[in-house]
Amino acid sequence: MVATGSFGMPDDDPRPSPTPTNPQGPPGRFSDDLIGLDPNDPEARAFAEHLDRVERVRPGYTVEGYIGGVGDFADAANRLGGHRRLTAGILVGLILLGVLIAVWDTLVFILTTLFG
Repeated sequence: MVATGSFGMPDDDPRPSPTPTNPQGPPGRFSDDLIGLDPNDPEARAFAEHLDRVERVRPGYTVEGYIGGVGDFADAANRLGGHRRLTAGILVGLILLGVLIAVWDTLVFILTTLFG
């Protein structure tokens, strides 16, 4: 035994792999959470995609997190139809209108301050 408390060579006790190698089972979520469902069923695939979206974790207070959130909103708006898609479009338009008004107000303030 050495001062670090370890013994032997590193290859003496190989650790088992964390994921068992089972080539016959379905891949991904269907072998973990959705056992017994048909991976070729479109509804089961849609549910698996839904679970992937729900369990996705990203930082919320970074630029990447905000951009990811906008991407999720855009994907959800594209999946919707009818009045919900129209509502999402109106919401995006109102946000862009607010940004445009804020930029215009800032430019007017800067120009009147400089040349005023």
